[in-house]
Amino acid sequence: MSGVADDVVDGNGTDDVAVASKSDLDLKVEIQDVGPCKKHIAVTITEQDIQQLREETVSDLSREAAIPGFRAGKVPEKLLARRFRKEISDQLKQKLLLQSLEQVSEQHSLDPINEPELDVENLEVPESGDFEYEFEVEVRPVFEVPNYSKMSIKRPVHDVTDADVEAYRQIFLSRFAQISPSEGPVEAGDYVVCDCEFRHNGEVIQKFDEITVRVRPTLRFWDAEVTGFQDLIIGTKVGDTRSTKFEISREANNVEMRSEQVEATFKVVDIKRMTLPELDNSLLERINFDSIDELNQAIRNILTRQVSYRQRQETREQVLEKITESASWDLPEGLVKKHVENALRREILEMQQAGFSRQQIIARESEIRQKSHSSTQQALKEHFVLDKVASDHDIECTQEDMAEEIVNMASQQGESPRKLRARLAKSGMLENLEAQIRERKAVDYILTQVSFEDYPIDNLLEDDIESVKRSITSSINDAVEAESEEDTDEE
Repeated sequence: MSGVADDVVDGNGTDDVAVASKSDLDLKVEIQDVGPCKKHIAVTITEQDIQQLREETVSDLSREAAIPGFRAGKVPEKLLARRFRKEISDQLKQKLLLQSLEQVSEQHSLDPINEPELDVENLEVPESGDFEYEFEVEVRPVFEVPNYSKMSIKRPVHDVTDADVEAYRQIFLSRFAQISPSEGPVEAGDYVVCDCEFRHNGEVIQKFDEITVRVRPTLRFWDAEVTGFQDLIIGTKVGDTRSTKFEISREANNVEMRSEQVEATFKVVDIKRMTLPELDNSLLERINFDSIDELNQAIRNILTRQVSYRQRQETREQVLEKITESASWDLPEGLVKKHVENALRREILEMQQAGFSRQQIIARESEIRQKSHSSTQQALKEHFVLDKVASDHDIECTQEDMAEEIVNMASQQGESPRKLRARLAKSGMLENLEAQIRERKAVDYILTQVSFEDYPIDNLLEDDIESVKRSITSSINDAVEAESEEDTDEE
């Protein structure tokens, strides 16, 4: 609770206020549980302690106070008390609150997560008698961290083979391939130019004219996946039409359309076939390799890094799930409510921007709130568990960790590390980044303690998905922006 005490001190701006008595106050403290992770605390400071601090305050003031006719340090205390009554009262109150709040927090092992609900302005220290005040504060949940040394985590493993290298090399060479018109019928791996139409309850909700996609098992949009796309399109010719049904993602930005069934119609406008180039010395020189063996080794290194990445991602996800699945302890209601309201405001703003009416938004508000409440609770439990793991094992985010993370982020975003750090500092995001790194290191520590159950990676290259930069449920303007992005990417 030192945060509130600091605020009390800063409110006056005098350095003297921060100097409290070294001896503990004789406090009477009553603590009651008034909700999940919420305490009601009543504090009583004795008249004797008040008088002692009042004398110290007057003594400190006498060394600095300037009153005509008196030298500094020679002003009678009764005159000081009468002339500077308000200043003495304010400084005394701040000293009492500062020392008592810190003492309560230390002696009763309180770990607050927000500022106590304390009306400082309306508190008055009596001229005689005890000083009593009370407040409520939310504290960190108390729980036992799961025994992660007994956890079993499934870990994807794969030894990169010559066949993997050859398959990736074909993908790599496709960047330099020649694309030529084909009369069809469509084969796996061909490119088809399609007119796409999407209907919901019989009404057209989106159209894409002449988009080019590669024929693969799954066609992925921003907000949905069409599985079986390859089987649907193989064998068609120019002019043929095929239809299928699928569901919009539960995470789509368009809240109204989440999990809704949509019918898609694809009309084949054109067919193109890819011819890979010959991997000769000329091409090797163009891609800065001296030999096929050198290229193959580079590819093997890339695939090895991809295996490591998948291992990290999948094992970390399992750790987060396992450390919270038994977390039946309550969370601070105020903290949860604050996060839920923030998430709800973001969702409603997105719906308003998408053109939904007030009635439509109200109709979905309860569902949005429930979803936000569930996801918020999960995220907060992950945070508290990882924070406790980090504290128990002295895991911290170092300056080197921050510097490395900012360099990586800057490289990905195409800006200098210095500018990125300045931007993060200005937006108040540096602390968030520090907490994120600390929690990530806590997960990495847990992974050194668990046991692994290895299983083989089925599709290392994940070349069965064709991604399209389009949203089926977006507005027309969003679709136009997507087209502009693709044009830029192609350039």
